[in-house]
Amino acid sequence: MEAKVDKLELMFQKADSDLYCILYRLKYEIKNNHPDSAGEKDPVTLLEELSVIKSQYKILHTCFKPVSVEQKEMKGHISVTLIKTLTMIQELQKLTDLELLPLTEEEKTAEKQLKSHVPDL
Repeated sequence: MEAKVDKLELMFQKADSDLYCILYRLKYEIKNNHPDSAGEKDPVTLLEELSVIKSQYKILHTCFKPVSVEQKEMKGHISVTLIKTLTMIQELQKLTDLELLPLTEEEKTAEKQLKSHVPDL
């Protein structure tokens, strides 16, 4: 999965580089071939504003990337704790000779989902 994420990130970086080249050529063409129209916003200015927005997006992405990593780690910790708790409850039921009811379909589905997130348990 990490390799796919890295590959996707490289693709975005290449696309970003290509967009920068296109932006540079477009600015050059607009400045040399089209005089400023009265009452209209200059296309070069619009492109520069787009660049500012793009840089702000990159900053936000950089800020929220650690949050995403922490979120994944917390999800893993919660899953492990929940599975251990369920296992302890089942063991306590066996030790105290309580009647063990079969799991409902919903509980079976939830158990499968939990175990898919933490395959080593």
